[in-house]
Amino acid sequence: MDPEGVIVEEFAFANDHAGLEELASRLTPEDRVVMESTGSVWSTLYNLLDEKHVPVVLANPLKTRVIASARIKTDKVDARILAHLLRSNLVAECYVPPRSLRELRALVRHRASLVRVRTTVKNRVHALLDGRGIRCEYSDLFGKRGSEWLRKLDLGPLDGLMLSNHLEHLESLNRQVDETDEMIRGRASVDEDVRLLLSLTGVDVYTALLIRSEIGGISRFPDYKRLVSWAGLAPSLHQSGSVEYSGRITKQGSKMLRWAMVESARVAVRHDERMRGFYERVKRRRGDGKAIVAVACKMLKIIWFMLTRREAYQSRNEGRYGVKLKSLRT
Repeated sequence: MDPEGVIVEEFAFANDHAGLEELASRLTPEDRVVMESTGSVWSTLYNLLDEKHVPVVLANPLKTRVIASARIKTDKVDARILAHLLRSNLVAECYVPPRSLRELRALVRHRASLVRVRTTVKNRVHALLDGRGIRCEYSDLFGKRGSEWLRKLDLGPLDGLMLSNHLEHLESLNRQVDETDEMIRGRASVDEDVRLLLSLTGVDVYTALLIRSEIGGISRFPDYKRLVSWAGLAPSLHQSGSVEYSGRITKQGSKMLRWAMVESARVAVRHDERMRGFYERVKRRRGDGKAIVAVACKMLKIIWFMLTRREAYQSRNEGRYGVKLKSLRT
């Protein structure tokens, strides 16, 4: 489409490597591309166009309401509307981190997917034992002694085969997680932001790298409210006339960051005195679930101050913003 809105060329391409290469071959650095950040193909196409120095604008599908509310929904119609929005500079643009940060995100998300698969396999082992009414005498079923006990079980030909396959699968997944952790530790050791994040109670190396990769540069958030909102931890607001009230958190934003903060909050309330006190106060009024979310939100606010001021967290002394920060500049 040209700047006046006249379609110069329109064509379809296959949703595979050959199709993406075909599209990229027809574009030059003088062209501008707009695409929605949906599915997993956008990152492959974005990287391909980025290598060819073709400018790409990533449209936020949640804010591109003109497409979502269209009566006719086809790829051709959506593409035309996006092109019109781009030439008018009306695209609600998504943040796209630099390539190094995109690779970091891929690494930590890969580990998260491995852990999810490992949890699924462990649940299948539990289900297999529960179906036969077998109880393990060890506290950690998948620890050293628990694993030896599992291998000695006689469950018959079918269940025995399934258990053996599950245990082999777990061994393979454990090796893959260990290999991924080694690479994560290598990346984390040279990142100053990760070193700062590790000072926060409840944040380990993996979580720190995940938070770092999801947030990107903290300077893109003018204040902590923007960061909390971007993570989907901000309460939704409803207004009727002059009455305004807040509801549940929006959950619109980085799902991975929101998950990491909630997991970190559960650890922090057990080991950080001030986080535990805050948690208990909210829990008495609103219950455990909302109290944990409130702690996660508070921790994310603290992270904004830590990364903005380049200061580490100290849990014992309380400052102006509910935390005491120790400078690492020296």
